[in-house]
Amino acid sequence: MTRELELDRIDIKILRELSKDGRLGWKELAERIDLTLTPTLRRVKRLEDDGFIRGYCAQLDETRLAGGISVFVAVSLDKQSEDTISGFEEEIGLAPEVMSCFMTTGDADYNLRVVVKDLDAYHHFLTRTLTRIPGVANIKSSFALKTVLFRSAPLL
Repeated sequence: MTRELELDRIDIKILRELSKDGRLGWKELAERIDLTLTPTLRRVKRLEDDGFIRGYCAQLDETRLAGGISVFVAVSLDKQSEDTISGFEEEIGLAPEVMSCFMTTGDADYNLRVVVKDLDAYHHFLTRTLTRIPGVANIKSSFALKTVLFRSAPLL
């Protein structure tokens, strides 16, 4: 059971430092936040246990691995039945081009961020994957011209 935890300035310092570099050594983290090693480790463990830190991962170079074109895709389903929704979510989770998928309110049921190497690759994703998912009724694509801001964690 997760207990309520109020973050103090040291907790926030820890989260800031680890969000910048998840491979930061414990000793260096302790130095950066002006604590000794034991209290630093105790605080990190508490932040992990309370769910503020969900895990650690490497930031991969998306452009080198998947391509440099980001496409935002609004998808509407023909009906919002449980089977249609779960079927769409299961199928879209299998598509390696999809970096994120959000169920949304408004004109579309889902908004996706798709990353591809070029227009041919997007056309292939569109015709071979997205349009073949049962229940997809409408698709609107918008191509990103440049990344203005990208954060992997909220500002604290």
